Amino acid sequence: MDYYVRRNHQIANSFYNIGLEKAQIRDLTGAAECLKKSLHFNKYQTDARNLLGLIYYEVGEVSDAIVQWVISLNLQPENNRCDYYLDEIQRKPGRLEVASQSVKKYNQALWYAKGGSDDLAVLQLAAVVEDKPNFVKAHLLLAVLYMAHEDYTKAGKSLYKVLQIDKNNPKAQWYMSIVKTNTGRAEIEKRKLHNAFSHKQMQDDDVILPPTYKENTGTQMVINIVIGLVLGVAAFTFLVLPARTKALNVAHNKEIQEYSEMLNSKNLEVDKLTRELSDATEAKQSAETSLEAMADESGGVLNQYSMLAQVLQAYRNDDFNTAVQIYANMDSSQITDEPLQPIIAEIQGDMASEGYQVLADLGDQAAAAGNNQAALDFYAKSLRIKGDNPEVIFNQAMVYKNMNDTDTANQLFGEVIMNYSDSDLAERAKTERGY
Repeated sequence: MDYYVRRNHQIANSFYNIGLEKAQIRDLTGAAECLKKSLHFNKYQTDARNLLGLIYYEVGEVSDAIVQWVISLNLQPENNRCDYYLDEIQRKPGRLEVASQSVKKYNQALWYAKGGSDDLAVLQLAAVVEDKPNFVKAHLLLAVLYMAHEDYTKAGKSLYKVLQIDKNNPKAQWYMSIVKTNTGRAEIEKRKLHNAFSHKQMQDDDVILPPTYKENTGTQMVINIVIGLVLGVAAFTFLVLPARTKALNVAHNKEIQEYSEMLNSKNLEVDKLTRELSDATEAKQSAETSLEAMADESGGVLNQYSMLAQVLQAYRNDDFNTAVQIYANMDSSQITDEPLQPIIAEIQGDMASEGYQVLADLGDQAAAAGNNQAALDFYAKSLRIKGDNPEVIFNQAMVYKNMNDTDTANQLFGEVIMNYSDSDLAERAKTERGY
């Protein structure tokens, strides 16, 4: 059994080394594939997982990078480089906000593209790549939209940026081959390659013939020059000039006709674009609600991963109170990655056994200090973790009573009386209600 374990570790280390070499030469796609194979043979290879997270971060996939680093930190809590990466993201929340906004805009552009509003999608993607120049998916989608409208020059520029980030990206290489074919670049490169290897070498029997030399006198040379000038002027006057004049007239008439046709075409195009803009504006207004919901969902998922990382950091600092308060604001149902589920389950167990009481105590402290709104917030979070807690419900009712919200207070007192009739709190609730 030990032999197979050692063999798996050797294979995992080999794939990690290959992935590291590929990453150093910016073959990020190839490096990611090798690192995934390394983790397949040894999921505890934290160096491979950290490097995979860096690659995801480099191509603009911030949420995938955070997932890898959180898993790595849980597998190796001490002396782990990913701790530095997560701290950097937490110390500079602007990075996370930019990444979140980029994901929202990319999703919006993708929705526009699927709906046939390519112009709006291009505008949205242009804003995305300006804010986050290394977002590979946005560059690729922008190139596809340019290619669909046969603007191969702009598509080539977007693909060139992708290949600068990830030089062996298969989609970018495929799209670039299409762009080169349609711009004639592929034929030029092929011809250059052919010429570079097709120079004819001189044979042994090849002879270079020198030009014939004839000695002329000065008088003969002057006569030849005069005859040449006369013949040149005559040829230009009777042959070249009439043909040139006729050609210029034809070209001028043709140019005027082309400009007229172009002007008519542009007028029709302006009318068409005006109608399309009106339709696009109406479509945008009608889809605003659903689009905002979709964008908020994407950003919310990213925030959940960030809060999970903060909870784990609080655990490592033995700061359970902070961990409880952060967890109370989390929605762990949005974190669906399978490797993180055991971690979340363990945290949920701690919160169910001890965390709810920490929140209840914080609520009591806030109520004693006269901060009624904060007390209600802490009580609500405590009940969200453990709803079956008559003491917290009773304390909630007392806070509402102090705030002169008698209706809400009596409703909560009634819950205690009805659901916990055998407890001492039921008798106190009756007294508070005036029974």
